[in-house]
Amino acid sequence: MDIQKRVDEIYRELVDIRRDFHKNPELSQNEFRTQKKIREYLTKWNIENYVCANTGVVGIIRGKKHGRCVGLRGDIDALPICEKNESEYCSVNGGVMHACGHDAHATILLGVGKILKEMADSEESIKGNVKLFFQPAEETIGGGKRMVEEGCMQNPDVEYVLGLHVMPYIDAGKVELKYGKLNASTDSIKIVLNGKQAHGAYPDKGIDAIAMAGSVITSLQTIVSRNISPLNSVVISLGKISGGVKDNVVADEVEMSGTLRALDDNTRNFVKQRIENVVNSTAAAFSGEGTVDFYDGYQALINNDEVVDIVNENAEKVLGSENIIYKEFPSLGAEDFSYFLDASKGAFFHLGCGNSSKGITSAIHTDTFDIDEECLKIGVVLQVNNVLSLLEK
Repeated sequence: MDIQKRVDEIYRELVDIRRDFHKNPELSQNEFRTQKKIREYLTKWNIENYVCANTGVVGIIRGKKHGRCVGLRGDIDALPICEKNESEYCSVNGGVMHACGHDAHATILLGVGKILKEMADSEESIKGNVKLFFQPAEETIGGGKRMVEEGCMQNPDVEYVLGLHVMPYIDAGKVELKYGKLNASTDSIKIVLNGKQAHGAYPDKGIDAIAMAGSVITSLQTIVSRNISPLNSVVISLGKISGGVKDNVVADEVEMSGTLRALDDNTRNFVKQRIENVVNSTAAAFSGEGTVDFYDGYQALINNDEVVDIVNENAEKVLGSENIIYKEFPSLGAEDFSYFLDASKGAFFHLGCGNSSKGITSAIHTDTFDIDEECLKIGVVLQVNNVLSLLEK
């Protein structure tokens, strides 16, 4: 099959699918219409499919020849943002918008599935199997983890997994690749400092939790600047603090919360231990008490270099080496594709969707975000080639 020619033939259909998704966005864990439409397309194309993680879908394409299994993931949820675009496919669901490109991700995955199913049903067929993961709740609770825990990577077992994300700071027709560490892990931090209440005129009778908090905040900043190598990126950001009951009363309790970002588990665990030490020691120095609780978020996303090589080779063939951008530094933002990578080798890359000549430059998670729909073609062609390369590897 001439993959590029076939994608050109179904391009209008892909645009219609994407615009329908964009016009009817649904928030995390409420992707019921989106799920229904995805299953309708898969069933129409005779692709085996089933529900996973409540509002997600898994599709399976079985080749006639024995071989490994490759998985592809596309997230499907939208954001609580009121769209300000005036396009014909603008969101009709007030306060909900596909402002992160998940409508494009789902469409690309459907296009890849349609073409691979046609190839699987041909006389030559494909060697092995392909799984399509339409993942819910990427923006909130981490639907990737739920899908993996429900066994989407098993029966047949997925040996390689691929994912992508549209990026408007990259022009359509280009891709951005990153070897190794790409996205950070995320943990929420809750710190509670307890002192002793007293009248503000007699501070010596109390233990000031606010003064304690000030020292804790200052000391936490030294973890990044003095306990971590400058070449290893870590973020500790406290975004909320509350305490005290009245302006003339020494506060007996202060609560702070924030986020911890790291690029590998060793650093992540070390920093957690240092935060606990700083809080406990500082509180003790004030004759108070401190407690720290961590709430695990997403894992760090670390690409497999072997798989990135394959994506790179196919991008060179499809787009030319001049249209490949190599990301120098990882992002401290999160991406729950990491849960799929914990279960098998794989790679996640960025697909350009911007076009300044068309005025398509708004960042993701903004109310004027849009894509140059030409990126749909490129995403499908690349992912089909990537899957075939991994199946034949």
